[in-house]
Amino acid sequence: MTPRGFVSIVGAGPGDPDLLTRRALKRLRQADLVLYDGLVPEAIVALARRAKARLVSRRPGTCRLAPAAAVELMVDAARAGDRVVRLRAGDPFVLARGAEEILGLAAAGVPFEIVPGLTTASAAATVAGIPLTHRGVASGFVVVSGHSPDAYEPVLRALEPDSVTVVALMGLGERGAIADTLIARGWSPETPAAIVTNASRPGQEIWRGTLHGLRHRVSSQETNKTPGVISSRTPGVLVIGRVVEVGAVIAAAQAAAPPRRATTISRPAARAAALQEETWPR
Repeated sequence: MTPRGFVSIVGAGPGDPDLLTRRALKRLRQADLVLYDGLVPEAIVALARRAKARLVSRRPGTCRLAPAAAVELMVDAARAGDRVVRLRAGDPFVLARGAEEILGLAAAGVPFEIVPGLTTASAAATVAGIPLTHRGVASGFVVVSGHSPDAYEPVLRALEPDSVTVVALMGLGERGAIADTLIARGWSPETPAAIVTNASRPGQEIWRGTLHGLRHRVSSQETNKTPGVISSRTPGVLVIGRVVEVGAVIAAAQAAAPPRRATTISRPAARAAALQEETWPR
């Protein structure tokens, strides 16, 4: 019999349910209550078939709930004996408030666990075929929050031009200002750049251009694949650096490759049952 009164802070990955970890899937199937953020698609929330689900979001255009109020919901539910899943897009400890919520649970004496997720910081580039590092091109990458200048400017101003790949999460609305910051630091306006929206989801799109292109504000009459008309509410990631050119070569190779026949791999019924029945942590 599984114990109750427990909270799992779970990373939902970039959006495709197939990219969830096995543990994340188990926790969703065992949950009584799921509190999910605004970037988690309904297809993942729906995996918690027996749970009540509630949107807990800080995104513009949603019913925004203060972080302290979300912790209070978790504490109350756990004390009532519920198995709670706090579902966060990507990884809960990468540019998210997962650690703040954990500290709140610990202060309240509520037992918890942390279930890592595939962070969108790397997954968005990977599913778009863009390597964040490549021998002779980039030996490292920097991830910044792009939601405000206070978050990204101190980091970007410290970077030598073309020294690393820059990844900006939540930066679509600030893409022009991010480009200006790098150009002012000495980066070439022709530095390759990409925007990946809805990474790993059915509506995924990739724009490739330059820092100058990120600064360019186009009219709403032009194609939605140009950077000026992508909504800042769309889940998107900026990737800046010469690796974007490598990604373009990879994309061309993928397009030229013959289609691969699908292969079905069966899992023994006993193993599938074991995955379903694994108990909640004690």
